[in-house]
Amino acid sequence: MVIGIILSLLLLTYIAYKGYSVILFAPVCALLAAFTAGHSLLPSYTELFMIKAVTYVKNFFPVFLLGAVFGKVMEESGAARSVARFIAGKLGPERAVLAVVLSAAVLTYGGVSLFVVAFAVYPFASALFLEANLPRRLIPGAIALGAFGFTMTATPGTPQIQNIIPAHYFHTDAYAAPAFGLIGAILIAVLGCLWLEYRKRKMLAAGEGYGEPDTRVSTNFNDGVPELPPLLAVTPLLAVLVLNFALTKIMSGWSKDMMAGTASLPLANQGIPVANWALILSLIIGILLAIVFAGRQFKARGNLQTALNTGAIGSLLAIMNTASETGYGNVVSSLPGFASVRSFLLSIDPGTPLLSEALTVNVLAGISGSASGGMSIALEAMGARYLEWANSIGLDPELLHRVAAMSSGGFDSLPHNGAVITLLAITGMTHKKSYPDIGMSTVVIPFAVTLVLILVWTVLGLGKV
Repeated sequence: MVIGIILSLLLLTYIAYKGYSVILFAPVCALLAAFTAGHSLLPSYTELFMIKAVTYVKNFFPVFLLGAVFGKVMEESGAARSVARFIAGKLGPERAVLAVVLSAAVLTYGGVSLFVVAFAVYPFASALFLEANLPRRLIPGAIALGAFGFTMTATPGTPQIQNIIPAHYFHTDAYAAPAFGLIGAILIAVLGCLWLEYRKRKMLAAGEGYGEPDTRVSTNFNDGVPELPPLLAVTPLLAVLVLNFALTKIMSGWSKDMMAGTASLPLANQGIPVANWALILSLIIGILLAIVFAGRQFKARGNLQTALNTGAIGSLLAIMNTASETGYGNVVSSLPGFASVRSFLLSIDPGTPLLSEALTVNVLAGISGSASGGMSIALEAMGARYLEWANSIGLDPELLHRVAAMSSGGFDSLPHNGAVITLLAITGMTHKKSYPDIGMSTVVIPFAVTLVLILVWTVLGLGKV
């Protein structure tokens, strides 16, 4: 029974690595696992795969849609470029690595999607590294640390989807376990920067410089349209952060009253989606502010329609990829063989469910090549058991939220990850040249930091309610 599950997982991993769409092949892999277990194929597809995939779309589509539109509005208006350019200019070429990390981190923490961040930051990173004659192959690692590292999963309140998904399973919000997350974010950021600086010194000592200039990007960033001032450019980002925090706290107090008129809906066992509501409203206001502040830029470039349409269309691909992986997980978790896998994972018992959760999320994120997809599969299959376990020992569910989010940002960025492949394409690098630094910054360090914090919290008995 387990062999069929393993074969389907290996096939899904191979397909993701080769770049084929999981929208098409996730159900194929799910039905392969169902077939080996003797389950009927059509019911497995329509009643297991599709039901869960559609539920995922219902829960998270507004966040995917608004997040993608916000990112494109920030990109097409030049606001993201203005923020990145300001940070890079203030820190200068001598601190090029730190400037790139901070630029990516500020944009990511402000709600800009990871792919937009890579496009916005790379031209300035390339110019800075060229001026300082630093090895260009370090740029992907620096962007990855800022965008895929601590701000995506660990920093409390980050509006990235990886920090919103756990709220649906543990009835928490985006600011869950702030001490655990903040310490984790600081450690990942510091250790990542130290690693990149070490690599920089080692390469320079060996006589390696920038290398051949990247002719695909221009160091002339003036297209004739006045650039949005940095203060105005960063305001939509700050608005998303501040409003998300304020609305999360405010709505927690009166969200039950908002549900009073929905007694006929099946909401009793679903928890109140405060994290979603707060982020939806925050992103709407962030989009409106970006459009208002960059009205002159949009008018001159005539690209507001492009930003809105491209963002909306792009969100469909992103959410359907993750929804398909969630549907796959639901089929697999229904099979008899998965009971053995679940029992094994739950047997990892150092007195807390956190270690089992961290390993489960990391492994499934690595297999699927997706932080959000792997975490969704894991929590769909195991989230209720982890919550039950936490409640039985008096562990704050907020720790389950934060560990799940941080673990999704570990093995997810293995070489077959789509964001990694896209980042390398944007920067013109190869896996051989740049993946060692991406892997250390976004796989090894986050995984190690999460495990160490779990150990510390467990030994000290922190997080008890």
